Amino acid sequence: MAEKKKTGSARQARQQGAGAAPQPAPGYAVLARKYRPRTFDDLIGQEAMVRTLRNAFASGRIAQAYMLTGVRGVGKTTTARILARALNYEREGIDGPTIDMGEPGVHCAAIMESRHVDVLEMDAASHTGIDDIREIIESARYKPVSARTKVYIIDEVHMLSRAAFNGLLKTLEEPPDHVKFIFATTEIRKVPVTVLSRCQRFDLRRVDSDTLKEHFAGIAEQEGVAVSDEALTLIARAAEGSVRDGLSILDQAIAHAAGEVGADHVRAMLGLADRGRIFDLLEAVFRGDAKAALNGLGALHLDGAEPERVLTDLADAVHVVTRIAAAGADAADPTLSEGERDRAQQLAAKLDMPALARAWQMLLKGIGEARTAQRPLAAAEMLLLRMCYLTGQPSPEELARMLAGEPSVPPGADAAAGPKPGPDAQALAPAGPGGGAPHGAARALKLEESAAAGEPALPEPPQASAPAAEAVPESFEALVELVESRREVKLARALRNGVRLVSYAPPSVEFNLVEGSDPGLANELRAFLGRETGRQWVVAFSDAPGEKTLAERERERAREAEARRLAELEAIRAHPAVQEVLQHFPGAEITDVRPLGGDGEEDTGE
Repeated sequence: MAEKKKTGSARQARQQGAGAAPQPAPGYAVLARKYRPRTFDDLIGQEAMVRTLRNAFASGRIAQAYMLTGVRGVGKTTTARILARALNYEREGIDGPTIDMGEPGVHCAAIMESRHVDVLEMDAASHTGIDDIREIIESARYKPVSARTKVYIIDEVHMLSRAAFNGLLKTLEEPPDHVKFIFATTEIRKVPVTVLSRCQRFDLRRVDSDTLKEHFAGIAEQEGVAVSDEALTLIARAAEGSVRDGLSILDQAIAHAAGEVGADHVRAMLGLADRGRIFDLLEAVFRGDAKAALNGLGALHLDGAEPERVLTDLADAVHVVTRIAAAGADAADPTLSEGERDRAQQLAAKLDMPALARAWQMLLKGIGEARTAQRPLAAAEMLLLRMCYLTGQPSPEELARMLAGEPSVPPGADAAAGPKPGPDAQALAPAGPGGGAPHGAARALKLEESAAAGEPALPEPPQASAPAAEAVPESFEALVELVESRREVKLARALRNGVRLVSYAPPSVEFNLVEGSDPGLANELRAFLGRETGRQWVVAFSDAPGEKTLAERERERAREAEARRLAELEAIRAHPAVQEVLQHFPGAEITDVRPLGGDGEEDTGE
């Protein structure tokens, strides 16, 4: 018996020991969940909304439905839960809706953890039909179980079906006193106007980079992780105003660095390019240095930067420079370092606005091409080459002079060297050899500097042998004959049959295309004339009707000639002498009429 008691006591001791054993540690919570705001005071960057709600709660003007809209990660769902908590806040001494929730109330923990029986959250992305809305309408008739107000939070509300929206309208317009609706969406334009008109709308803003940077620095300090100032700047910039995105990047950077987080860790993790190297690449492009541009892009790609990301960074740099050029140094991006700001100001002082605008448009198009291309690096390289070539093209002023018939290059300049480089190429052309600028932009600047210093100009290097430039055709017909003499059969046929000439004033051609003609004819003709005449031509389409095509005119002349020949034959047949001859030679026909003594023939008198 004693042994039995001893065994039972031992079993009881083991059970007590097992019960006293430490429970497993809770799983790791990502920073975005761990530091999710729990009160309105914790929200960052949404001061306007918080102030409106504070005044509304203080005056008792609480709406029946709220619509929260904004980009991802700015706090829509979090705000909805905090609002539901404020509507149901209850603790000793407070029994009414309030914004000031310094201490947790009776229902706060359950509401923030999305497990309160009277605060129902529904994801409209997976509950889109009228049946789901019908359940809400049916349950809305009943009083809340424990809280003061029954709150329905519908996330991504824009994904509800049309029937679901229509079914919700009546209840949304006249809900019971104990029911509140809170909607959240990223696509406000997809929500019917009939729903929007029944809600109080709040547009949650993107959070600016400085506020994000300060917020991330505070979280890093609480986590006991050292993060450099430059790394925080990169993370805030990559977040693009989204707090959740930024916290996810910070979480990943902490794991990536396994220690102090530096700017290099963030760049390597996100595939970002060094901003200083981006400005180097931009300068190479604007001075037309194709070799340096390709080498710079290749080096960034080898270091892990994606081509699309490099082009996006280039577009950002162009945007920064353009802002400074248009509005002064105060318009610079506040996230730029001092060195980056200085370089942007130097570029803004050297480049003109048309050059920056062209670069921006080309980069926007190039980013899309790199995104969809099978070889993004090749697409990015081709874009940089096009931009380098563009630095040597004539400016709009030069094009206007060309259209007016004025010379496009200074007297004595080599016509084959192309147009004079624009101001952007002149300002940024390298002083040393090997610049690689198209159309000799770098060499032009060097020769000008030598002449200004009183030094003898360097002789031009021997050019590759090129065909001698043809004289400019005096008429459009002469132009077509030149094309035919060069055996450009396809181009000649298109010019004869598919073009109605509107104006011809070298070096400008304007015509109207016949329906069905190739739209690429203008580029093909422009390239041909440039090769043959050594000048740049402006070939443009026009909506004016224009003249008849060359083929139509040739057919018209042929018809007129045939009509004259037939008229001459009839006149000859009516002549008395000819009729007498035809009477002596029955069955004879007159086939042709030729003047006597013409083409070397002589009248023999026979």
